[in-house]
Amino acid sequence: MRDLHLPGRSPVRAANGICATSHPLAAQEALRILQSGGNAMDAAIAGAVLLGVCEPPMCGLGGDLFALVSPAGGDDVQALNGSGRAPAGADAQALRDQGLREIPRDHPLGVTMPTAVRGFFALSERWGKLGMADSLAPAIRYFEEGVPIHDRVAFDWARAAGALNPAARKHFLPWGAAPAPGARFALPGQAEVLRRLAAMGPQAFYEGEVADDILSALQALGGPHTAADLANTRAEFTDPVQGHYQGLDVVEHPPNGQGATAILLLNILSQFDIAGMDPWGTARAHIEAEATKLAYDARNRLLSDPDYGDGAAVMMDPATARDLAAQIDPKGVLPPFPPASGAAHKDTVYITVVDRDRMAVSLIYSVFHSFGSGIGTEKFGLSLQNRGTGFNLIPGHPNELAPGKRPVHTIIPGMIKQEGRVTMPFGVMGGAYQATGHARFVSNLIDFGLSPQQAIDAPRAFAADGQLQVERGYADKIRQELAELGHDVTIPDVPIGGAQAIRINDDGMLEAGSDHRKDGCALGY
Repeated sequence: MRDLHLPGRSPVRAANGICATSHPLAAQEALRILQSGGNAMDAAIAGAVLLGVCEPPMCGLGGDLFALVSPAGGDDVQALNGSGRAPAGADAQALRDQGLREIPRDHPLGVTMPTAVRGFFALSERWGKLGMADSLAPAIRYFEEGVPIHDRVAFDWARAAGALNPAARKHFLPWGAAPAPGARFALPGQAEVLRRLAAMGPQAFYEGEVADDILSALQALGGPHTAADLANTRAEFTDPVQGHYQGLDVVEHPPNGQGATAILLLNILSQFDIAGMDPWGTARAHIEAEATKLAYDARNRLLSDPDYGDGAAVMMDPATARDLAAQIDPKGVLPPFPPASGAAHKDTVYITVVDRDRMAVSLIYSVFHSFGSGIGTEKFGLSLQNRGTGFNLIPGHPNELAPGKRPVHTIIPGMIKQEGRVTMPFGVMGGAYQATGHARFVSNLIDFGLSPQQAIDAPRAFAADGQLQVERGYADKIRQELAELGHDVTIPDVPIGGAQAIRINDDGMLEAGSDHRKDGCALGY
């Protein structure tokens, strides 16, 4: 139990159903869907789509999604890949000929085909109970009427507003500048898109006026995107990947997500006595930082669209982890590795729902950079993601930009199983941090016996771009000791990531945690 003298959050407990996500309105509407007879999938879709107006820097209909789903009455886990492919006219050599070494965040080829809408409909068709019209109804109302801007959202908006192009500024900066907390924000153009989706299905997005609006925005900037590219966009059901840590099974989304990176990290950490270390001490932070460098270097070299290679199998091989762990010096620092194209610390939204029948949904939804590419559409005000910046331009690399190919994604939903039973859907937002965040969250639970809420509240550190970012939750003494080991220690301007989790306890009670680093909460009934 937490120290009730100190600021913090208590776990949220309920018997019938719970939602945890990064904005209270989304959690509230997901809960209403559950109470009105919907299941966890209906609720997760309702909450996730609503986040597009509650947290527009982070997600939207022009983005992508991944999901893990454990259907009611069973303990299997299935995956949905709602990530987009590069247009058929994508040409890496043409970009190299322009002198580019990576795809700029605002380049039209940074926009892969937005696939989230296909993903939502595929999820609803397979597992939903009420149907998409009911799941979209709350979002339609709020997109039309507007929502109050919350503090973390206003913070993110201000940092990202300069990236918006003129069309995007018209829709996302109606005040002429980033909003203050409490301002009302609406997206009536997107409300119309949602009404059409509810009435006509996904073709209302991928064909007709909405598709023309997307293509006009991209083609005006020289993008090779065509009507055929949009019409052929599909979400795909696939099998998750699974690792093991101290008696738990950790289920992750397969490539082109970076779930294999989280499994590799846990395999590396298992070579050390993490449980014997001070949970917020120097030794653990150092070992985790070194393991992160090694695991992310492997990701950058090996991971890709699975149609172009099986680097994930090498990453998840226990022998790979043993070889990498042997390179870690408890008293010294590895040199920084080359960064991956597009893999800087970005953010996203995550929602998890468990219903009374114990269907569990773990869903992550993103436009990658804040406001994605910064490219907005003129008529409907869609913000287009820039997941294509996750490709590289290295000839022959498994993650090289190519027509019809999916880039490596940072976003990964997670689930935990114990003795074959699904016990926890969870997710950690924060772009590239997510694999490290998954490993740290699991270690917090198992090595130190923390509750989901405590594991989320705990301070974080992240080795990225040659620096070790250490949140203010760590003591100054720890930062000093890490610097003395050789780390380039910084305190990040933005808190590292955000997380949500729901534990299904042995007695059937649901227990949820939600991150103080975001505006959201967990709600149950």
